[in-house]
Amino acid sequence: MESPDHPLAAQCLQTLPKIELHRHLEGSLRISTLRQIARQHNLPFPSNADLPALVQIQAGEPLTFANFLSKFQPLRQFYQSPQIITRVVEEVIADAAADQVRHLELRFTPAALARAQGFPLNEVMDWVIESARRAASQRGLSLALIASFNRHEPLELARQVTALSADRAGSGIDGLDLAGNEAEFSALPFAGLLREAKQSGLRLTIHAGEWGGAANVREAIQDLNADRIGHGVRVLEDSSATALARERQITFEVCVTSNVQSGVCPSVLAHPIRGMLAAGLNATFNTDDPSISNIDLTHEYRLAVQELQLTLAQLKDRVLAAARASFLPPAKRQTLCDSLEIELAQQIST
Repeated sequence: MESPDHPLAAQCLQTLPKIELHRHLEGSLRISTLRQIARQHNLPFPSNADLPALVQIQAGEPLTFANFLSKFQPLRQFYQSPQIITRVVEEVIADAAADQVRHLELRFTPAALARAQGFPLNEVMDWVIESARRAASQRGLSLALIASFNRHEPLELARQVTALSADRAGSGIDGLDLAGNEAEFSALPFAGLLREAKQSGLRLTIHAGEWGGAANVREAIQDLNADRIGHGVRVLEDSSATALARERQITFEVCVTSNVQSGVCPSVLAHPIRGMLAAGLNATFNTDDPSISNIDLTHEYRLAVQELQLTLAQLKDRVLAAARASFLPPAKRQTLCDSLEIELAQQIST
C-alpha cells in the first residue's frame, strides 16, 4: 500500500467511495448559485468578489464559534421561492455524488428554509423530500434525510417539526437532529419530543460535546437515547462518558475542519479524533458545512491520512463504519455495506 503522501494515495482519496453522515443543507450552497439568486431577487449583498467573505471562512479570520455561525446569517435570506429550495437541494446532492459519496445523510432545518418568506413548514419539508429523492435517483446516490431543530429556539417549533417528521417517517424523513447552542441551552426540555420521535420510527442524532463538554455527550446517550452524536469531540474529557459511548457503540459524526474553524480545536494536529479512535470509539469523518468551510469530503479524508496519519486501510474501516451507522432501513443498509466493501477492496489493499 502506498504511503499517505504518495501521489497515488492522493488520487485514491479523490476516487475513494465515501459516506457522509453529517452535512447541513444550509451550509452547502454553491457560491455561483448564491450570486445568481442575489441578482435575480435584488438581495442586498455586495459585489460578486465580496460575497464569499460573507458566507465562507476566509484566511485570517478569527476561528471562533461566533464567526463560524455568522456565515449562516446572510444565507437565510436566499430561500426566496420553492424553486430555489428545490435547486439548492439538487445541487447539494449533485456535488456529493461528484465527490464519490455513495450514501449521503443530509440534514436540513425546515424553519431556516421557511423563514425568509414565511413558507409553511410542511410544504418546505415536502419540497426537500421530493427534490432530494429525485436528485438522488438521478445521481445513483443512496440518501437519508434528517430534519433538524435548534435547542436555542422555541420548544413549540421543535414540536411542529417533530410531528411533521413523524408523519413522514419511512416516507421521506429518516431521522431527527437536535442542533443549536449547546453551550448555553440544555437539551433536556426536548427529551419528551425526542422520545416520541423514536417511537414513530425516526432515528436520533444530537449535537453534543462540540461547544459543550463531555457531560452533554453522556446526557445525549443516557437521557435522550441518541443513536449518533454530532461532533462529540470533547467526550474524552470524561472517562465515564467515553466508557459509556464505547459500551453503547455510539457513532460520532466528526467534522475536523469545522471543529478547527469554529474554535473547538486549536489545529488539525490537535484534533482529538485520533484519541477517540485509540479509545475504541466509533468516530467517522464528515464535512458539516462544506460550502462555509470551502471543502469537500475528499479534503477531510486527505486530512485523515496526510495530517492525522491514518493509513488507507484505517480510513477504509471508517468509511465502512459510517455505512453501518447510517439511518437506512436494515436491508438497504446491508446492501450499501456489501457494495461498499466490494468497491473499497478494489481500491485499497489491506
